[in-house]
Amino acid sequence: VVSTQSTWEVPDRLIFRDQHLRLALQPYLQLTQAVLAGDLGSFVTVLERNSEQFTKEGTMTLINRLRHNVIKTGIKSVALSYSRISLTDVAEKLQLDSPEDAEYIIAKSIRDGVIEASINHEKGYMETHDSVDIYRSEEPLKAYHARIRFCLDIHNHSIKAMRFPPKSYNDSLEDAQKQREREQQDLEYAKEIAEEEDDGLL
Repeated sequence: VVSTQSTWEVPDRLIFRDQHLRLALQPYLQLTQAVLAGDLGSFVTVLERNSEQFTKEGTMTLINRLRHNVIKTGIKSVALSYSRISLTDVAEKLQLDSPEDAEYIIAKSIRDGVIEASINHEKGYMETHDSVDIYRSEEPLKAYHARIRFCLDIHNHSIKAMRFPPKSYNDSLEDAQKQREREQQDLEYAKEIAEEEDDGLL
């Protein structure tokens, strides 16, 4: 369950509904809910409440790594909800220790491509940017045009190939014509011999 979340995958709900595993996996279900919600406070609470079990089961190291995933999810949620928000408010919402921590995490999220935003260091706020909708640009039209042009080129080449067959095809036609001419000459020669024989018999 923990390793699945560390790779940004959501564990299958059926795992938590298994009657034999439901009680043992309850803390992991709470962890999953905290990660999906980006709620660092709930994550820390679950971690502290079940630290003994996590340590005994050898999952504590992996769970500690999930903290970054929780913060990233929280940052995404904040960026979607606010076009501009102070670093102090970000730190409060994500339950971070200081605005400086929020500034560092936001900067890393921007660098990693997690969010589209910028930081005003002087005034101490984060401003999000609308993500570019590629389907509103001319890129799909250009790609569509390129594909149509490619298909038309294939069509034109095919038509040209049918109108002007390759030289080897013409050579084969000439060879066949010469062969028919030779056969016709042989046939006429055979007829002449037969007629001469008929005349001799007479």
